[in-house]
This record gives sequence, C-alpha cells and structure tokens, in this order.
Amino acid sequence: MPTDGAAKPKTSRRLAAILAADIAGYSALMGADEADTVRSLKEHQAVILPMITEHGGRVIDTAGDGILAEFSSVVNAVEGAVAIQKVMAERNANIPTERQMRYRIGVNLGDVIHDEQRVYGDGVNIAARLESIAEPGGICISGEAFAQVQRKLPLRFLDIGEQPLKNITGLIRVYRIDTAQHVLGTARTKPILTLPDKPSIAALPFTNLSGDAKEDYFSDGITEDIITELSRFSELFVIARNSSFQYKGKVIDVRQVRRDLGVRYILQGSIRREAGRVRISAQLADAVTGAHRWAERYDRRLEDVFAIQDEMACTIAPILAAHVNKAEIERTIYKAPETWQAYDYYLRAADKHASFWSSFNAAELYEVRGLLERSLAIDPNYARAYARLAWTHIAAWVNALDGDYLNPAALDRAYHLAGRAVQLDPNLPEAHAVLGQALCRRRQHEAAIAEFERAMALNPNFTDWRFAEVLVYAGYAARAIEVVERHMRSDPFHMPLAAQWLGSAHYMLKHYPQALPRLQEYVSRSPNSRGGRLWLAATHAQLGNIEQARTEAAEVLRIEPTWTIEGTQAHQRTFKRMEDAKHYIDGLRKAGLPER
Repeated sequence: MPTDGAAKPKTSRRLAAILAADIAGYSALMGADEADTVRSLKEHQAVILPMITEHGGRVIDTAGDGILAEFSSVVNAVEGAVAIQKVMAERNANIPTERQMRYRIGVNLGDVIHDEQRVYGDGVNIAARLESIAEPGGICISGEAFAQVQRKLPLRFLDIGEQPLKNITGLIRVYRIDTAQHVLGTARTKPILTLPDKPSIAALPFTNLSGDAKEDYFSDGITEDIITELSRFSELFVIARNSSFQYKGKVIDVRQVRRDLGVRYILQGSIRREAGRVRISAQLADAVTGAHRWAERYDRRLEDVFAIQDEMACTIAPILAAHVNKAEIERTIYKAPETWQAYDYYLRAADKHASFWSSFNAAELYEVRGLLERSLAIDPNYARAYARLAWTHIAAWVNALDGDYLNPAALDRAYHLAGRAVQLDPNLPEAHAVLGQALCRRRQHEAAIAEFERAMALNPNFTDWRFAEVLVYAGYAARAIEVVERHMRSDPFHMPLAAQWLGSAHYMLKHYPQALPRLQEYVSRSPNSRGGRLWLAATHAQLGNIEQARTEAAEVLRIEPTWTIEGTQAHQRTFKRMEDAKHYIDGLRKAGLPER
C-alpha cells in the first residue's frame, strides 16, 4: 500500500488508434502577433475538439497548439482527421495567408500503455512523428493504420515509402492521404518543381528582430552573403537571392517553399542587435519531410557591422554544407536499390569511407572502391568519384592492408586517378586536394601545397584536414594548426584524422602537452591506426611518460608486427626537412620501437 494513502493509477495495455495534430508555423504566428494567435487558436479548438468526440475519439491532451486523441477505431480516427482538415480549410478561406492556421495530422495504430488519464508508448510516439512529416493541411498515416482503412474509406492514399522517424527504431511505412477532393482550398495551382540532381538549398531572408525596420539592411546582408558563400560549393544547387527574398516578411511553410522553388533544404534564421551585441540564430530543415537537420546560435560583440556580416557568412556556409552533405548520405542509404544512380553510389562510398578511417578494415576500403567503380560505370566522367577513388589508393599505400602497402604502383595509381579528376573538373576543390595529397607522398611538397591553395582559391570556404598533413610534412607546422583548427570548426563531422594532424603539428613545434590530448582523442576514435599510435608513442616519450610510450609502441607492433624504424619508416620517408624527420624518429626511439 502507498504510504501516503493515495492509490497509484493502474496501467495496462491496449491496441488503439492515436491521432496527433499541431499547427504548422505556430511559433512564427506567435512571434508576429501573440494575442491574435492565442485568440484564433481557442476559436478553432472550440470547433475541432467536439468533432473528435463526434467521431468516437477521446481527447487526451491539448498542450500548446497540439492535440492528442485516442480512438478505438482507425476508420473513425482517419475520418475525423479528414473532417478536421475540411473544417479548417473552410475556416481559413477568408483569412490572410500569413495568419492562417493549418494543422498537420498523423494517425497510427499501435499498442499503447494507458492509465485513467493518459496513454504512452511507441504507438503514441509514432503518431506524433507522422504528424511532424505531414504537410500543413495534410494527413500522414502509418502502414498499420493503412491496412485497416484502405478498403473501407473512399480516399486516395499515396505510398511515400519507408521513412526514418526521429527517435523511432527502424523505418516506418508511411502513406499520405490525398485530401484535395475532400478538403477545400488545397488544389495546387502550380506544378511541383522536380528536385535537382544535386543537393538543393534555399537560404530565406533572416528575420530582423531588432524592432527597427532600418536594421533590415544588416539581416538582408547576412542572408545575401550566405547565399554567395554557399554558391561557391560546386556540389550544391543554391537558389538565387531574388527567388529567396520573395519570402521576406512572410510566415514560412517549408513544404510550400519546397514546392515553389524545387529545393530539398531550407535555411532560416533571425538576427537581433541590442546593447552592443548581435545574436544570430540559424536552422536548417529538410523541406520534404519537415525534419530539422541543424540549428545554431551565434553571439558576438558588435564592433564592426560589416566584419560581423562577413564572419557569419563564412562561418555558417561551410557548416551548412557539411550538414547538407551528411543529410544526403543518410537519405540515400534509405533509398531502394532500383533508384540508385552514380551520385547515390558516390554517397554510399563516402559514408563507408568515413567508417574506414575509424576501423582501418581492408574489407571496408574494398567496399568503398566497389561503390565508386559502380558510380563510374554509370558516369565515366564523374570527377568526384575519381578523386575519392584516388584517396583509397593512397590509404592502401600508407596502411598495411594488402600488397599495395608501400608499393610504388599504388601511389602511381592514386596520382593518375587524382589527375584524371582534375582534368574532368578543374573547378572541383576536392580533386585538387587529393592530387596535393598524392604529390606530398611523392615528396613534391611545394607542388602539393600549391594544389591545396588552388582548391581554396576555387572556394574560400573549402577546408580539408589533409592540407594539415601536407603542411606538417613540408615543415609548416604552425600553419598546419591554423588550417586544421579552421577545418574542425567548419566541419562538425570531421574525420578522426583531423585530430591526429592537429596533435602531430603541435608535436613538431615541441608543444607536447598540447599534442597529447589530440592524439589520445584520435586513437580513441581509431584504435587500429598504426600512424596515430606512432605519434602518440613519440609524444609520451618526449614528455617522459616512458611506460605509456612503451604501451603505445606495443600497440603499433600489434597492428603491424613487422614495423621498424630503418625498414618501414625509411620507406615512408615523407618529411621535407631532415631535422623534422630526426625529431619524429627521436621520439619513436625513446618510446622503444625497434630499429630494424
């Protein structure tokens, strides 16, 4: 018995149809006119909530702008959802577009836990996630719900495939209900534009929250600069300023923008200037699913307006490009095999390649090559695929994976593939980067640096941890630190090797305490990296941590039992300056690594 005398609610399970709804763009509506929004919401709820009861449902929650309801019948739940959208379309008919409230609705059939007041569990969570990917004025239902209603209701269901839903394990089959024939005001007057082959993005005008229309120039300037910087990324399709700025001052529905502009990703933001500071908020959304991909807030002292403007554009653009590329990789993994094309194979290869740099597993590297070769079989002139293929051969030359280890023929293949990438697309920064890496391994250090500088001239926002590697070997460790720190700030998903080359650069400057944590970070993310273990062993030795140095030296020999200073290390002699090579080898000797 409870000690306080209160009876605990009894819980049990049952199968239920769950309806989840919320208002698209509600936060923006509140920001524009809080009092009017609250008043309108209450007026709409006074009509809609009784409709749920009329269709056999029970309202469980109405927190904020949301509605959560339970039905014993999926048919009743779907009929209720369609009725709600019809009534809302009628109520919105005479309201200005920017003040309309349009519900998104999700319906799921699932097992739920319930007590006297509420229901819980995945059955509820899935309904909420279905609502989040529904279009404003639209309805999404799960495959389980569809199976119960497909032959019982005169509705047209659109199968949009298996979808990844946030915080839901596995993929969920989703159907959209075509409500055009049942709901007023939803007929489309313009055709939906086809998405480009490239990842596509529109940067909409950042909202000026300063309360002074004279400050619009600053928020507009930030947006224009971001558009310009994004346009430097040749792998992106970026909507021009004139098209993006037609949405200035309007309440935004990202799915409508997707239809108007034919883009997958939407960048939105706001700017507030006050008390000598400027605060910039930005967020990236997938306009097809409505899912948020990234959000960040920047807070700066306002000393030079235009310097801040330039800094923000150059900071946000590369981070945004990294998130778009990651989203594209995740998206293509869920595609059905029959939809693959050259670009999809390339993205799969990029994803697997990132995994290789943690595992150093030869099978993964071969899988990367196989995907790239399939990409090139479809498009023999695909420069990005050639560039990444070259990179795989450099990796095989550097690491003891197979017969390509330290084989001059492997390095020659990498050099020629990189050259082919540059020939096919001279304006592709990553092609110049991999050519620079190959030149470095061929001990052509200044030519290697020139290739990386060419890559950055093509796109000043381009960053690559491999440039730090080249600079370390060429004897420019201080510059290597600047390069790799910029890269790590710009790429939230940077490869583990970025940390290694930051640590290695500090080592070459004899900043051993600064080198140690970076090298430890790298080894923790890539425990089978012989190179990382070597640098860490040398760093411990230079710090006098002989026991830890011996431990790392033993790990080197676990990974590559035949490694020696006079044998393996001599064959991989990459340092331009003899004093740098001696400094590195001195640490290895102190760590107890074998001479021969």
